[in-house]
Amino acid sequence: MAPSSTNRDRRRVVLLPLPYQGHINPMLRLAAALHSRGLAVTILHPETRAPERRKLPADYRLVTIPDNIPPEVAASRDVASFVFALNRNCAAAFRDYLAGALREEEEGEDGHVAFVVADVDWFVPLSVARELGVAALALMTSSAVRFLVYLAYPSLCHKGYLPVQESNFNIAVEELPPFVVQDLHLVMDKTRHLAYTDLLAHIVAGVRQSSGLIINTSEDIEGMEIERIRSEIALPVFSVGPLHMMTSSSVESSLLTEDRSCLDWLDTQRPNSVVYVSFGSLVGIDTDEFLEMAWGLANSQRPFVWVVRPRLVHDCESSAIPGELQQKMGNRGRIVSWAPQQEVLRHPSVAAFLTHCGWNSTTESISEGVPMICRPLSGDQMGTARYVCDVWKVGVRVEVENQLKRGEVQAAITRLMDGKEGEMVRERMRDLRHVVVKCTSEGGTSDVALQRLVDSNI
Repeated sequence: MAPSSTNRDRRRVVLLPLPYQGHINPMLRLAAALHSRGLAVTILHPETRAPERRKLPADYRLVTIPDNIPPEVAASRDVASFVFALNRNCAAAFRDYLAGALREEEEGEDGHVAFVVADVDWFVPLSVARELGVAALALMTSSAVRFLVYLAYPSLCHKGYLPVQESNFNIAVEELPPFVVQDLHLVMDKTRHLAYTDLLAHIVAGVRQSSGLIINTSEDIEGMEIERIRSEIALPVFSVGPLHMMTSSSVESSLLTEDRSCLDWLDTQRPNSVVYVSFGSLVGIDTDEFLEMAWGLANSQRPFVWVVRPRLVHDCESSAIPGELQQKMGNRGRIVSWAPQQEVLRHPSVAAFLTHCGWNSTTESISEGVPMICRPLSGDQMGTARYVCDVWKVGVRVEVENQLKRGEVQAAITRLMDGKEGEMVRERMRDLRHVVVKCTSEGGTSDVALQRLVDSNI
Protein backbone atom coordinates (compact mmCIF):
# COMPACT_ATOMS: atom_id res chain seq x y z
CA MET A 1 0.00 0.00 0.00
CA ALA A 2 1.40 3.40 -0.93
CA PRO A 3 2.10 5.79 1.93
CA SER A 4 -0.48 8.55 2.42
CA SER A 5 0.37 12.12 1.43
CA THR A 6 0.60 12.90 5.16
CA ASN A 7 3.30 10.25 5.62
CA ARG A 8 5.15 11.41 2.53
CA ASP A 9 5.27 14.97 3.81
CA ARG A 10 6.34 14.22 7.40
CA ARG A 11 9.91 14.18 8.62
CA ARG A 12 10.72 10.72 9.90
CA VAL A 13 13.08 9.63 12.65
CA VAL A 14 14.48 6.08 12.74
CA LEU A 15 15.25 4.85 16.26
CA LEU A 16 17.40 1.83 17.09
CA PRO A 17 17.18 0.65 20.73
CA LEU A 18 19.55 -1.80 22.39
CA PRO A 19 17.56 -4.95 23.29
CA TYR A 20 17.67 -4.62 27.06
CA GLN A 21 14.66 -3.46 29.09
CA GLY A 22 16.58 -0.54 30.58
CA HIS A 23 17.56 0.65 27.09
CA ILE A 24 14.37 -0.08 25.15
CA ASN A 25 12.07 2.00 27.33
CA PRO A 26 14.09 5.25 27.25
CA MET A 27 14.28 4.97 23.45
CA LEU A 28 10.52 4.43 23.22
CA ARG A 29 9.98 7.40 25.51
CA LEU A 30 12.18 9.50 23.23
CA ALA A 31 10.15 8.23 20.27
CA ALA A 32 6.95 9.39 21.98
CA ALA A 33 8.44 12.81 22.71
CA LEU A 34 9.60 13.27 19.11
CA HIS A 35 6.27 11.98 17.79
CA SER A 36 4.42 14.53 19.93
CA ARG A 37 6.48 17.24 18.20
CA GLY A 38 5.35 16.16 14.75
CA LEU A 39 7.91 13.57 13.64
CA ALA A 40 6.91 10.23 12.14
CA VAL A 41 8.50 7.30 13.98
CA THR A 42 10.13 4.08 12.81
CA ILE A 43 11.44 1.69 15.47
CA LEU A 44 14.18 -0.48 13.99
CA HIS A 45 14.93 -3.40 16.29
CA PRO A 46 16.93 -6.65 16.19
CA GLU A 47 14.87 -9.82 16.50
CA THR A 48 16.16 -10.46 20.01
CA ARG A 49 13.64 -9.14 22.56
CA ALA A 50 11.83 -7.01 19.98
CA PRO A 51 8.82 -5.08 21.35
CA GLU A 52 5.35 -6.34 20.49
CA ARG A 53 3.71 -4.39 17.67
CA ARG A 54 0.37 -4.21 19.49
CA LYS A 55 2.00 -2.29 22.36
CA LEU A 56 3.14 0.53 20.08
CA PRO A 57 0.98 3.37 18.71
CA ALA A 58 -0.80 2.49 15.48
CA ASP A 59 1.09 5.05 13.40
CA TYR A 60 4.55 3.89 14.50
CA ARG A 61 6.40 1.54 12.20
CA LEU A 62 8.18 -1.42 13.73
CA VAL A 63 10.83 -3.03 11.55
CA THR A 64 12.73 -6.04 12.89
CA ILE A 65 16.07 -7.05 11.43
CA PRO A 66 17.79 -10.43 11.77
CA ASP A 67 20.58 -10.62 14.33
CA ASN A 68 21.46 -14.36 14.38
CA ILE A 69 22.30 -14.18 18.09
CA PRO A 70 22.32 -17.61 19.78
CA PRO A 71 19.86 -17.71 22.71
CA GLU A 72 22.63 -18.58 25.16
CA VAL A 73 24.56 -15.42 24.20
CA ALA A 74 21.46 -13.23 24.54
CA ALA A 75 20.69 -14.75 27.94
CA SER A 76 24.22 -14.53 29.34
CA ARG A 77 25.55 -11.80 31.61
CA ASP A 78 28.43 -11.17 29.20
CA VAL A 79 27.13 -7.82 27.95
CA ALA A 80 30.26 -6.93 25.97
CA SER A 81 30.15 -10.11 23.87
CA PHE A 82 26.44 -9.63 23.22
CA VAL A 83 26.84 -6.00 22.11
CA PHE A 84 29.80 -6.77 19.85
CA ALA A 85 27.83 -9.64 18.25
CA LEU A 86 24.82 -7.38 17.67
CA ASN A 87 26.94 -4.72 15.97
CA ARG A 88 28.68 -7.30 13.82
CA ASN A 89 25.57 -9.27 12.86
CA CYS A 90 23.19 -6.37 12.23
CA ALA A 91 25.46 -4.09 10.21
CA ALA A 92 24.42 -5.34 6.75
CA ALA A 93 20.71 -5.45 7.59
CA PHE A 94 20.81 -1.92 8.98
CA ARG A 95 22.62 -0.65 5.89
CA ASP A 96 20.08 -2.35 3.61
CA TYR A 97 17.14 -0.90 5.51
CA LEU A 98 18.48 2.65 5.59
CA ALA A 99 19.59 2.59 1.95
CA GLY A 100 16.10 1.37 1.00
CA ALA A 101 14.45 4.14 3.02
CA LEU A 102 16.59 6.71 1.24
CA ARG A 103 15.63 5.30 -2.17
CA GLU A 104 11.93 5.51 -1.26
CA GLU A 105 12.49 9.09 -0.17
CA GLU A 106 14.12 9.99 -3.51
CA GLU A 107 11.27 8.36 -5.40
CA GLY A 108 8.71 10.32 -3.40
CA GLU A 109 7.25 7.21 -1.81
CA ASP A 110 7.93 8.11 1.79
CA GLY A 111 8.75 10.99 4.12
CA HIS A 112 12.18 12.51 4.55
CA VAL A 113 14.46 10.66 7.01
CA ALA A 114 15.36 13.59 9.25
CA PHE A 115 17.84 11.67 11.37
CA VAL A 116 18.64 8.35 13.03
CA VAL A 117 18.88 7.88 16.78
CA ALA A 118 20.80 4.81 17.92
CA ASP A 119 21.71 3.70 21.43
CA VAL A 120 25.35 4.58 22.11
CA ASP A 121 26.13 0.85 22.10
CA TRP A 122 25.20 0.71 18.38
CA PHE A 123 28.53 2.08 17.16
CA VAL A 124 28.41 0.29 13.78
CA PRO A 125 24.95 1.59 12.74
CA LEU A 126 26.03 5.11 13.74
CA SER A 127 28.97 4.74 11.37
CA VAL A 128 26.82 3.25 8.59
CA ALA A 129 24.31 6.11 8.77
CA ARG A 130 27.13 8.63 8.50
CA GLU A 131 28.53 6.82 5.45
CA LEU A 132 25.09 6.98 3.81
CA GLY A 133 24.86 10.70 4.47
CA VAL A 134 22.17 10.53 7.17
CA ALA A 135 22.52 12.48 10.41
CA ALA A 136 22.85 9.98 13.25
CA LEU A 137 22.68 10.83 16.93
CA ALA A 138 23.62 8.59 19.83
CA LEU A 139 21.31 8.18 22.84
CA MET A 140 22.90 7.73 26.26
CA THR A 141 20.15 6.09 28.30
CA SER A 142 22.11 6.52 31.53
CA SER A 143 23.44 9.67 33.21
CA ALA A 144 25.81 12.37 31.99
CA VAL A 145 28.37 11.45 34.65
CA ARG A 146 28.30 7.88 33.38
CA PHE A 147 29.29 9.10 29.93
CA LEU A 148 32.14 11.04 31.54
CA VAL A 149 33.34 7.70 32.92
CA TYR A 150 33.25 6.32 29.36
CA LEU A 151 35.33 9.25 28.11
CA ALA A 152 37.86 8.94 30.92
CA TYR A 153 38.15 5.13 30.90
CA PRO A 154 41.51 4.83 29.08
CA SER A 155 43.06 7.42 31.37
CA LEU A 156 41.59 5.77 34.46
CA CYS A 157 43.11 2.45 33.38
CA HIS A 158 46.47 4.10 32.66
CA LYS A 159 46.53 5.69 36.12
CA GLY A 160 45.82 2.38 37.82
CA TYR A 161 42.30 3.04 39.09
CA LEU A 162 41.06 0.21 36.88
CA PRO A 163 40.57 -2.69 36.94
CA VAL A 164 39.18 -2.20 40.42
CA GLN A 165 41.09 -3.83 43.27
CA GLU A 166 39.59 -4.24 46.71
CA SER A 167 42.59 -2.44 48.20
CA ASN A 168 41.75 0.79 46.37
CA PHE A 169 37.93 0.75 46.66
CA ASN A 170 37.80 3.99 48.66
CA ILE A 171 40.54 5.99 46.93
CA ALA A 172 39.22 9.28 45.55
CA VAL A 173 39.18 9.62 41.76
CA GLU A 174 40.51 13.16 41.38
CA GLU A 175 39.45 13.31 37.72
CA LEU A 176 35.79 12.59 38.57
CA PRO A 177 34.80 14.02 41.93
CA PRO A 178 33.02 12.95 44.09
CA PHE A 179 33.71 9.39 42.87
CA VAL A 180 35.88 6.88 44.64
CA VAL A 181 37.29 3.92 42.74
CA GLN A 182 34.45 1.51 43.52
CA ASP A 183 32.01 3.96 41.90
CA LEU A 184 33.62 3.56 38.46
CA HIS A 185 32.72 0.05 37.34
CA LEU A 186 32.98 -3.04 39.46
CA VAL A 187 34.59 -5.49 37.02
CA MET A 188 37.12 -7.51 38.99
CA ASP A 189 37.76 -10.22 36.38
CA LYS A 190 40.67 -9.18 34.12
CA THR A 191 39.32 -10.81 30.94
CA ARG A 192 35.91 -9.16 31.31
CA HIS A 193 37.60 -5.86 32.17
CA LEU A 194 39.58 -5.96 28.92
CA ALA A 195 36.44 -6.75 26.93
CA TYR A 196 34.55 -3.93 28.61
CA THR A 197 37.41 -1.50 27.98
CA ASP A 198 37.37 -2.44 24.30
CA LEU A 199 33.59 -1.96 24.14
CA LEU A 200 33.77 1.50 25.69
CA ALA A 201 36.49 2.51 23.23
CA HIS A 202 34.19 1.55 20.35
CA ILE A 203 31.25 3.37 21.95
CA VAL A 204 33.17 6.60 22.48
CA ALA A 205 34.63 6.48 18.97
CA GLY A 206 31.13 5.97 17.56
CA VAL A 207 29.76 8.95 19.47
CA ARG A 208 32.66 11.19 18.42
CA GLN A 209 31.91 10.43 14.76
CA SER A 210 28.14 10.96 15.18
CA SER A 211 26.08 14.09 14.59
CA GLY A 212 25.37 14.62 18.27
CA LEU A 213 24.65 13.08 21.66
CA ILE A 214 21.26 12.87 23.39
CA ILE A 215 21.36 12.18 27.13
CA ASN A 216 18.47 11.04 29.32
CA THR A 217 19.12 13.73 31.92
CA SER A 218 18.56 17.39 32.72
CA GLU A 219 20.79 20.45 32.79
CA ASP A 220 19.19 21.19 36.16
CA ILE A 221 20.55 18.07 37.87
CA GLU A 222 23.77 17.42 35.89
CA GLY A 223 24.63 20.83 34.47
CA MET A 224 28.37 20.75 35.20
CA GLU A 225 28.70 17.21 33.87
CA ILE A 226 26.93 18.11 30.63
CA GLU A 227 29.14 21.16 30.08
CA ARG A 228 32.21 19.01 30.59
CA ILE A 229 30.97 16.53 27.98
CA ARG A 230 30.41 19.39 25.54
CA SER A 231 33.96 20.58 26.05
CA GLU A 232 35.40 17.10 25.50
CA ILE A 233 33.50 15.91 22.43
CA ALA A 234 32.80 19.19 20.59
CA LEU A 235 29.40 17.95 19.35
CA PRO A 236 25.84 19.10 19.94
CA VAL A 237 24.64 17.64 23.26
CA PHE A 238 20.91 17.51 23.95
CA SER A 239 19.90 16.88 27.58
CA VAL A 240 16.24 15.90 27.20
CA GLY A 241 15.39 14.01 30.34
CA PRO A 242 14.10 12.44 32.35
CA LEU A 243 12.55 11.01 29.19
CA HIS A 244 9.61 9.37 30.93
CA MET A 245 8.44 12.89 31.86
CA MET A 246 8.83 14.44 28.41
CA THR A 247 5.44 13.40 27.04
CA SER A 248 2.02 12.47 28.36
CA SER A 249 2.19 9.30 26.26
CA SER A 250 3.31 6.23 28.23
CA VAL A 251 4.79 4.16 25.41
CA GLU A 252 6.83 1.33 26.92
CA SER A 253 7.57 -2.27 26.14
CA SER A 254 7.88 -4.54 29.14
CA LEU A 255 9.74 -7.78 28.49
CA LEU A 256 8.10 -9.20 31.61
CA THR A 257 4.41 -9.51 32.50
CA GLU A 258 3.31 -6.97 35.08
CA ASP A 259 1.41 -8.13 38.15
CA ARG A 260 -0.97 -5.22 38.70
CA SER A 261 -2.55 -6.82 41.75
CA CYS A 262 0.10 -5.08 43.85
CA LEU A 263 -1.71 -1.78 43.18
CA ASP A 264 -4.88 -3.18 44.76
CA TRP A 265 -2.82 -4.35 47.73
CA LEU A 266 -1.26 -0.89 48.06
CA ASP A 267 -4.77 0.57 48.26
CA THR A 268 -5.21 -1.29 51.56
CA GLN A 269 -2.08 0.22 53.16
CA ARG A 270 -1.67 3.42 55.14
CA PRO A 271 -0.28 6.49 53.33
CA ASN A 272 3.52 6.77 53.32
CA SER A 273 4.05 3.40 54.97
CA VAL A 274 5.25 0.96 52.27
CA VAL A 275 8.78 0.16 51.10
CA TYR A 276 8.94 -0.71 47.39
CA VAL A 277 11.83 -3.03 46.51
CA SER A 278 13.14 -3.73 43.01
CA PHE A 279 16.54 -4.45 41.49
CA GLY A 280 15.57 -3.87 37.87
CA SER A 281 15.33 -6.18 34.90
CA LEU A 282 18.91 -7.39 34.47
CA VAL A 283 21.18 -7.65 37.51
CA GLY A 284 21.13 -10.69 39.75
CA ILE A 285 22.02 -11.51 43.33
CA ASP A 286 23.17 -14.71 44.99
CA THR A 287 21.01 -16.89 47.22
CA ASP A 288 22.56 -15.65 50.47
CA GLU A 289 21.89 -12.01 49.59
CA PHE A 290 18.35 -12.86 48.56
CA LEU A 291 17.63 -14.47 51.93
CA GLU A 292 19.34 -11.72 53.93
CA MET A 293 17.34 -9.11 52.03
CA ALA A 294 14.14 -11.03 52.76
CA TRP A 295 14.93 -11.29 56.49
CA GLY A 296 15.89 -7.61 56.62
CA LEU A 297 12.56 -6.63 55.09
CA ALA A 298 10.66 -8.93 57.44
CA ASN A 299 12.50 -7.66 60.52
CA SER A 300 11.89 -4.02 59.58
CA GLN A 301 8.23 -4.48 60.55
CA ARG A 302 7.30 -2.31 57.54
CA PRO A 303 4.87 -3.30 54.78
CA PHE A 304 6.63 -3.84 51.47
CA VAL A 305 6.16 -4.71 47.81
CA TRP A 306 9.12 -6.71 46.48
CA VAL A 307 9.74 -7.47 42.81
CA VAL A 308 11.24 -10.96 42.65
CA ARG A 309 11.50 -11.47 38.90
CA PRO A 310 12.62 -14.67 37.15
CA ARG A 311 16.40 -15.13 37.44
CA LEU A 312 16.77 -12.44 40.10
CA VAL A 313 18.76 -15.06 41.99
CA HIS A 314 21.68 -16.27 39.93
CA ASP A 315 20.94 -19.45 37.98
CA CYS A 316 17.41 -19.73 39.40
CA GLU A 317 14.28 -19.32 37.29
CA SER A 318 12.24 -18.70 40.43
CA SER A 319 13.05 -17.97 44.07
CA ALA A 320 11.01 -19.37 46.95
CA ILE A 321 10.74 -17.80 50.40
CA PRO A 322 11.28 -20.36 53.19
CA GLY A 323 8.19 -21.18 55.26
CA GLU A 324 9.60 -19.72 58.48
CA LEU A 325 10.29 -16.45 56.70
CA GLN A 326 6.85 -16.36 55.08
CA GLN A 327 5.34 -16.70 58.54
CA LYS A 328 7.51 -13.82 59.81
CA MET A 329 6.40 -11.61 56.90
CA GLY A 330 2.73 -12.45 57.37
CA ASN A 331 0.50 -10.13 55.37
CA ARG A 332 3.01 -7.28 55.50
CA GLY A 333 4.88 -8.40 52.38
CA ARG A 334 3.59 -8.53 48.82
CA ILE A 335 5.92 -10.34 46.39
CA VAL A 336 5.35 -9.97 42.63
CA SER A 337 7.31 -11.14 39.59
CA TRP A 338 7.16 -7.71 37.94
CA ALA A 339 5.41 -4.44 38.76
CA PRO A 340 4.12 -1.34 36.95
CA GLN A 341 6.91 0.63 38.60
CA GLN A 342 5.89 4.20 37.84
CA GLU A 343 2.36 3.55 39.11
CA VAL A 344 3.74 1.92 42.24
CA LEU A 345 6.07 4.85 42.95
CA ARG A 346 3.19 7.26 42.37
CA HIS A 347 0.95 5.45 44.87
CA PRO A 348 0.34 7.46 48.08
CA SER A 349 1.09 4.42 50.26
CA VAL A 350 4.71 4.19 49.03
CA ALA A 351 7.23 5.95 51.27
CA ALA A 352 10.60 4.61 50.10
CA PHE A 353 12.26 2.77 47.21
CA LEU A 354 14.91 0.15 48.01
CA THR A 355 16.70 0.15 44.66
CA HIS A 356 19.79 -1.01 42.78
CA CYS A 357 20.08 2.59 41.48
CA GLY A 358 19.63 1.87 37.81
CA TRP A 359 19.28 5.22 36.04
CA ASN A 360 15.67 4.65 34.94
CA SER A 361 14.64 3.63 38.45
CA THR A 362 16.47 6.62 39.93
CA THR A 363 14.85 9.21 37.68
CA GLU A 364 11.42 7.60 38.14
CA SER A 365 11.86 7.76 41.91
CA ILE A 366 12.89 11.41 41.74
CA SER A 367 9.98 12.32 39.50
CA GLU A 368 7.53 10.87 42.04
CA GLY A 369 9.36 12.34 45.04
CA VAL A 370 10.12 8.95 46.63
CA PRO A 371 13.35 8.82 48.71
CA MET A 372 15.72 5.95 47.99
CA ILE A 373 17.49 3.24 49.94
CA CYS A 374 20.46 2.38 47.76
CA ARG A 375 21.89 -1.08 47.24
CA PRO A 376 23.91 -0.71 44.00
CA LEU A 377 25.21 -3.94 42.50
CA SER A 378 27.17 -3.23 39.29
CA GLY A 379 27.81 -0.95 36.32
CA ASP A 380 26.60 2.63 36.54
CA GLN A 381 24.65 1.87 39.72
CA MET A 382 27.63 2.54 41.97
CA GLY A 383 28.12 6.06 40.63
CA THR A 384 24.40 6.81 40.60
CA ALA A 385 24.17 5.82 44.27
CA ARG A 386 27.02 8.25 44.98
CA TYR A 387 24.99 11.08 43.44
CA VAL A 388 21.76 10.01 45.17
CA CYS A 389 23.34 9.85 48.64
CA ASP A 390 26.20 12.37 48.58
CA VAL A 391 25.42 14.96 45.88
CA TRP A 392 21.62 15.30 45.79
CA LYS A 393 21.29 13.71 49.26
CA VAL A 394 17.88 12.21 48.52
CA GLY A 395 18.62 8.70 49.74
CA VAL A 396 20.58 6.56 52.19
CA ARG A 397 22.87 3.60 51.58
CA VAL A 398 22.58 0.06 52.77
CA GLU A 399 25.98 0.01 54.51
CA VAL A 400 27.53 -3.29 53.47
CA GLU A 401 30.89 -4.38 54.87
CA ASN A 402 31.48 -7.59 52.92
CA GLN A 403 28.36 -9.67 52.30
CA LEU A 404 24.93 -8.14 52.78
CA LYS A 405 23.43 -8.81 56.22
CA ARG A 406 19.81 -8.55 57.26
CA GLY A 407 20.65 -6.05 60.00
CA GLU A 408 22.14 -3.68 57.40
CA VAL A 409 18.92 -3.76 55.40
CA GLN A 410 16.81 -3.19 58.48
CA ALA A 411 19.04 -0.33 59.66
CA ALA A 412 18.85 1.48 56.30
CA ILE A 413 15.04 1.25 56.27
CA THR A 414 14.88 2.60 59.82
CA ARG A 415 17.25 5.49 58.99
CA LEU A 416 15.06 6.63 56.14
CA MET A 417 11.62 5.95 57.60
CA ASP A 418 12.22 7.26 61.14
CA GLY A 419 13.89 10.24 62.73
CA LYS A 420 15.55 13.50 61.72
CA GLU A 421 17.73 12.15 58.91
CA GLY A 422 14.72 10.70 57.12
CA GLU A 423 12.84 14.00 57.41
CA MET A 424 15.76 15.89 55.85
CA VAL A 425 16.05 13.37 53.00
CA ARG A 426 12.34 13.63 52.26
CA GLU A 427 12.50 17.42 52.22
CA ARG A 428 15.43 17.42 49.78
CA MET A 429 13.61 14.90 47.60
CA ARG A 430 10.57 17.17 47.44
CA ASP A 431 12.83 20.01 46.32
CA LEU A 432 14.57 17.85 43.70
CA ARG A 433 11.26 16.61 42.36
CA HIS A 434 10.17 20.23 41.92
CA VAL A 435 13.35 20.93 39.93
CA VAL A 436 12.78 17.96 37.63
CA VAL A 437 9.11 18.74 37.07
CA LYS A 438 10.03 22.32 36.17
CA CYS A 439 12.78 21.35 33.71
CA THR A 440 10.47 18.96 31.83
CA SER A 441 7.52 21.37 31.72
CA GLU A 442 6.93 23.86 28.90
CA GLY A 443 9.84 26.29 28.74
CA GLY A 444 12.05 24.19 31.03
CA THR A 445 15.59 23.26 30.08
CA SER A 446 14.75 19.74 28.87
CA ASP A 447 11.68 20.95 26.98
CA VAL A 448 13.78 23.59 25.19
CA ALA A 449 16.53 21.05 24.43
CA LEU A 450 13.99 18.65 22.91
CA GLN A 451 12.59 21.37 20.66
CA ARG A 452 16.12 22.35 19.67
CA LEU A 453 16.70 18.73 18.64
CA VAL A 454 13.48 18.64 16.58
CA ASP A 455 14.27 21.95 14.89
CA SER A 456 17.95 21.26 14.28
CA ASN A 457 19.30 20.78 10.78
CA ILE A 458 22.11 18.48 11.79
